[in-house]
Amino acid sequence: MPNKLISYLFLSLLLLLVLATLSLFVGVYDFETGVFTILKSFFTDAIIVSEADQYILFDLRLPRIVMAILIGSMLAVSGTCMQGMFKNPLATPDLIGITSGATMFAATSIVLGSILKTIIPESLHFYLLSLMAFLGSLLTMMIVYRIATVNGKTNVVMMLLTGVAITAIGFAFTGFLIYLSKEEQLRDLTFWNLGSLAGATWMKNGLLFGVMFLSYFFLIGKGKSLNAMMLGETDAKHLGVPVEKIKKQIVLFTALMVGTTVAFSGTIGFVGLVIPYILRLLFKSNYQLILPLAAVFGSILLVGADTLSRTIVAPSEIPIGILTAILGAPVFILILIKNKKSIT
Repeated sequence: MPNKLISYLFLSLLLLLVLATLSLFVGVYDFETGVFTILKSFFTDAIIVSEADQYILFDLRLPRIVMAILIGSMLAVSGTCMQGMFKNPLATPDLIGITSGATMFAATSIVLGSILKTIIPESLHFYLLSLMAFLGSLLTMMIVYRIATVNGKTNVVMMLLTGVAITAIGFAFTGFLIYLSKEEQLRDLTFWNLGSLAGATWMKNGLLFGVMFLSYFFLIGKGKSLNAMMLGETDAKHLGVPVEKIKKQIVLFTALMVGTTVAFSGTIGFVGLVIPYILRLLFKSNYQLILPLAAVFGSILLVGADTLSRTIVAPSEIPIGILTAILGAPVFILILIKNKKSIT
């Protein structure tokens, strides 16, 4: 690992640690005991802490911060990998319909779950929502890739148009499910559409970490290969890069990460667009630096956005998907303006 990358990773991880620590102190609830004292009580019985303080810190705030770290990281890496594979800064899971596909299938499991559970094994009932979200993201990714790729080359305009069409279908079908849904189902659907980390638990974080670890094992070291693919797939093959194998891995694990994040947090857009764009401004198109740093800066963005979402209108909460859209939409417009000649 280059010394420059080690230095950047150390500084970014330090920034993430500071931000996550500050986020522990921020919220409506005022602790009777100091946060650091409560954390010490986890390792010793000598410190007596009220049950309310322990519950707020260990069962609400810490799981939520950890979920923000995991989901932000996976969304940023997903966007970075897709931009490298398609060789275009506009290729992100939410802009080409993958997030919409995952949300549509998740909505299907919410409204029609009782029917679906009659045709699948009982052992899979608990994982139905996650499996459906993953299936939706995987199918969408495959459709976009197949339609936009001809003779091994990806047509960017076709990719974006396919994403627009799939997104429209996803919104239309989700709207139809909202029409059919009952009151409780309607609340759940609203959660998925707006995005929130309020449902964070340690069990969900464990599953998210497992998905992240598996996906990063195959993807996080692909920076050198993505750099070669920027030259063109033919040149990359001459350099010994297994292009088709890497593309299949990106398709599979991007779908897995996006599907899992949608299943647990709903729709959180633009993270995979904003982070790679900012890093590309700093490091050009060197994916050996961009890819691992995106994993950290995605966490920094989402921890910061979630902290704002639960404090800016306290005691109410702004859905985090709204904040990321507010941050991401201007960046998207800037990318379009900068690339309008190549797009047209």
